[in-house]
Amino acid sequence: MTFRVRPRWLALFATFGYTSSFGVYQDLYTRAGTSSSSNISWIGSVQLFFFVCMGLPAGRLLDKGYFRHCVLAGSIIYVLSIFTLSLASLDHYYQIFLSQGVGMGIGSGLIYLPSMAVQAHHWKVRRALAMGVVITGSSFGGIVYPIMLNRFLHGSVGFAWGVRASAFLTFGVLVAANCLMSARLPSRSEHLGLAKPNFRDIVTDIPYILACVGAFFVIWGLFFPYFYLQLYAILHGLPPNFAFYTLVIQNAASILGRTLPNFLADKVGPLNVSIFVSFGTGVMVFALFGVTDLSGVVVFAILYGFFSGGMLAVFAPAVASFAREVPEVGVRMGFSYFLCSFAFLTGTPISGALLNHGTLWFKPIIFSGTVILAGVPFLVAARVLHAKRKNTSHI
Repeated sequence: MTFRVRPRWLALFATFGYTSSFGVYQDLYTRAGTSSSSNISWIGSVQLFFFVCMGLPAGRLLDKGYFRHCVLAGSIIYVLSIFTLSLASLDHYYQIFLSQGVGMGIGSGLIYLPSMAVQAHHWKVRRALAMGVVITGSSFGGIVYPIMLNRFLHGSVGFAWGVRASAFLTFGVLVAANCLMSARLPSRSEHLGLAKPNFRDIVTDIPYILACVGAFFVIWGLFFPYFYLQLYAILHGLPPNFAFYTLVIQNAASILGRTLPNFLADKVGPLNVSIFVSFGTGVMVFALFGVTDLSGVVVFAILYGFFSGGMLAVFAPAVASFAREVPEVGVRMGFSYFLCSFAFLTGTPISGALLNHGTLWFKPIIFSGTVILAGVPFLVAARVLHAKRKNTSHI
């Protein structure tokens, strides 16, 4: 497992790990007066949108045998965009939006889905666990990048060279990932002998569509704490030196959240586990109403990191479980990620608009918690129908 997982782990470290650290930039841009909280959230949400939306073309390229080409192109775009971000001015919103929101989003999107979906080609028995181990790379990235960025951006290094330092680290990690990566996929000539995925059958698969709708609602509210917990801690009077580590604590806790639920998914089924972790994620958002001191923030960050990390990790194997044949995996994952990309796009800006300059925290908390819990019944319905179709409770 180690050799197959390691390069994808590195890819997730450099992409999803960096993306999960946007809360550092949210805090920096908000307090620097770059724009309103909602407008700044659009930078991170557009990055997440392309990060996930690019799964549709990337999934098609993966299924056609262009795995390495797709990941290499994404790596080049991604690293160049980070270097371009280092040239942006904090009072020029559009420069940050284009480089960080659009450029980094497109580049990372071309890397992310192929790195995850290819595990479904490698693994049958321990597929969910393998995907979970791969996505822990984002957890470790979510530890390293916030520490690095907070120390550099708020220290003597400054914005420009702090971002460049993160770009050099990302460049080194992605070079290693591209050199080590291989895909055990059918060649393009072998694809001629395989039945092509029927896209109409996929988009009319009711249990699959219900699962996608459920995931949409869950993801719609899931990233609110990832973007705003550091700012929440600072505006509630907690020491900035502690607040800088809230994302680190959250992402560190997600390491367990991205392995244990996936280990259980191989035993009891990924859809079953996704229902549990989604419900836990929604409940934890409402728990923010009682979080006002340092110990409360720490406990919240640990528990939310576990449940939300579990949902993000188990979603991929849950979607892959609907595939009837291997060639369907990339298309099904790409389409589901494309649908959910609109939840990534709009969720945190809505929370930012509801926040109203950091004075009305109860509004985004209610919105995020409600939409997450609204997704659970759809996942339950998908689970019931899929279990009936396959005649097993291991779903």
